[in-house]
Amino acid sequence: MNIQAKPAHSIQADVRAVLDAVKASGRTSLTAPEGKLVCDAYGIPVPQEGLARSGAEAAKLAGDMGFPVVMKIVSPDILHKTEAGGVIVGVASAAEAEAAHDKILANAKAYKADARIEGVQVQQMLKSGQEVIIGAVTDDSFGKLVAFGLGGVLVEVLKDITFRLAPIDRDEALSMLDGIQAAEMLKGVRGGDPVNRDALADTLARVSQLVTDFPEITELDLNPVFATKDSAVAADVRIVVDFEVRPSRPRPSQEAIVTAMNRIMRPEAVAVIGASSEDGKIGNSVMKNLINGGYKGQIYPIHPKADEILGYKAYKSVKDVPGTIDTAVFAIPAKFVAGALIECGEKAIPGAVLIPSGFAETGNEEGQREIQEIGRKYNIRLMGPNIYGFYYTPSNLCATFCTAYDVKGSAALSSQSGGIGMAIIGFSRSAKMGVSAIVGLGNKSDIDEDDLLTFFEQDDNTKIIAQHCEDLKDGRAFAEVAKRVSKKKPVIVLKAGRTSAGAKAASSHTGALAGNDRIYEDVFKQVGVIRARSLRQLLEFARGVPIMPTPKGENVVIITGAGGSGVLLSDACVDNGLSLMSMPDDLDAAFRKFIPPFGAAGNPVDITGGEPPSTYKNTIKLGLEDDRIHSIILGYWHTIITPPMTFAKLVIEAKEEMKARGIEKPIVASLAGDVQVEEASEYLYAHGVPAYAYSTELPVEVLGAKYKWARGAGLL
Repeated sequence: MNIQAKPAHSIQADVRAVLDAVKASGRTSLTAPEGKLVCDAYGIPVPQEGLARSGAEAAKLAGDMGFPVVMKIVSPDILHKTEAGGVIVGVASAAEAEAAHDKILANAKAYKADARIEGVQVQQMLKSGQEVIIGAVTDDSFGKLVAFGLGGVLVEVLKDITFRLAPIDRDEALSMLDGIQAAEMLKGVRGGDPVNRDALADTLARVSQLVTDFPEITELDLNPVFATKDSAVAADVRIVVDFEVRPSRPRPSQEAIVTAMNRIMRPEAVAVIGASSEDGKIGNSVMKNLINGGYKGQIYPIHPKADEILGYKAYKSVKDVPGTIDTAVFAIPAKFVAGALIECGEKAIPGAVLIPSGFAETGNEEGQREIQEIGRKYNIRLMGPNIYGFYYTPSNLCATFCTAYDVKGSAALSSQSGGIGMAIIGFSRSAKMGVSAIVGLGNKSDIDEDDLLTFFEQDDNTKIIAQHCEDLKDGRAFAEVAKRVSKKKPVIVLKAGRTSAGAKAASSHTGALAGNDRIYEDVFKQVGVIRARSLRQLLEFARGVPIMPTPKGENVVIITGAGGSGVLLSDACVDNGLSLMSMPDDLDAAFRKFIPPFGAAGNPVDITGGEPPSTYKNTIKLGLEDDRIHSIILGYWHTIITPPMTFAKLVIEAKEEMKARGIEKPIVASLAGDVQVEEASEYLYAHGVPAYAYSTELPVEVLGAKYKWARGAGLL
């Protein structure tokens, strides 16, 4: 970003000089005059000001810049100036300036007797405007984030604030202005002027560049920023620094990740360390799943005493296996894992699937660090520990102690929790949802969500990626990968720990902090990730989003046989960011030709409940044929005239007729009625129409998820 005419190296040198002085004095924050120097260097607008060391000097400075002025204590030991009685606004004369100077000093000494006081800042008083906050924070997982919200005390009361990963461009800065709940306030209310959006976006971009250029700036607050129709000027600057250098997380290259993950997920040979012939043992279940699941690669059971297990020659160590091994599945107690992992390293096995528990999740941090160090030393990628293993159906690979899974499809799912993993397996089997992979991540000692994203990005068998997580070890790495992957394939994430109670549970379960949920919310939006609000949503999105065609526009039309369903479906559209089409007169007239006089055209199109199958089919075909309509939501009401399966079959007939003519649009359906609507819903789903009995919310949520992905991927 071109900050100003001054060369970038010169700008950064000015800021570096300020920060070096702060570091040399052993401080962790900048004084207000130092903050102004930094802001001036980066072209961040702040008022005129000066530092007074006496009442007379304060009066002169105030007179030179023009009354009224604001006066503030300058002390490296007093960050919250207002609490200390160190701020006086509206100083209107030289006499008031002298008196204010003395009062501020007295208040500061009473607040903190040993505070180092450098003087009193005299600052030009800004004209009133909309108060907003512009700032930056450093998150343990996501790194530098820029923040925007309503300013003053409102930011603390309403917590109406939005975040983006820094640095941001101008478009992202402008999106932040629309990202708060009170966005309408910025457009002018009750006859007030709108704020200067360009000025605010410019300041946001400059702040994001500043904290990117100087990682030691851990917090920055411009609060309040007075935004008017002409400008945006920061009345107060607070900058906190931390000069301790923290090592970055080791991160393999994209090429290295793909190479290793391909061998782990699509192995030609698997070793089972702890293989067993004894029923009830995990090593026995893994062996049976590999064999009974139809895996065609080499299987090498590893056991210190057995010669043969389930018909396969057994080896005492992976080092005794004559051939190459791609993946080793561990089914041995935690205390033996490190030794066996070293042998895997000496055998040059690239991947270890660590099923055993007894590591960080039980407080055994040292044991987990030990296996991580072994993995790094020998370049072994570790999946787990404390996991159920994984499935990769294109290779008929069931590297898990769970039951074999053989319904092949295009959805790749992962979970941090074993319990959630079992729910994923059960739902997928029950719903006959085809999957390409189901992966357990557990403690995430090494392989995590972004490794899986990198693998599934280039996996032709995967069309959608759905992930459950309780934390992200490296949120920035995840965001960078997700931003790239989500342009090609939908990425759905269920982030556990959204509430304070949920966050506490997540922390006790995995030793991971859930983090600030608003940060997750905003970063996911920024990088095109679709956020699921529940486990059921995650699974339904994974099932429904990939079977629908991508919409070509935003116009959604509801066709329903029941007015009540139409109202609820309309509400769900609003809740899910869908745009109900304003029905043009000619299209309204076209629909009316097929529905009774007491029906209702417009949108929703209410054909009423007593209509024969032909009415449903004619209106659906009209909706598909008209280019102005981009998606259709169907609301079915169970009647004798048009029974559930009759309805389901006519929908698919209309859909297939239009497909033969080159017309494809997303269709979802809500079915209300007796139990026969369940069979009809299953029929519709099996033929490419996400359909739900007894719910007006779920079909619209699935359609909304498809739209969120299409928008984020730039396809609309």
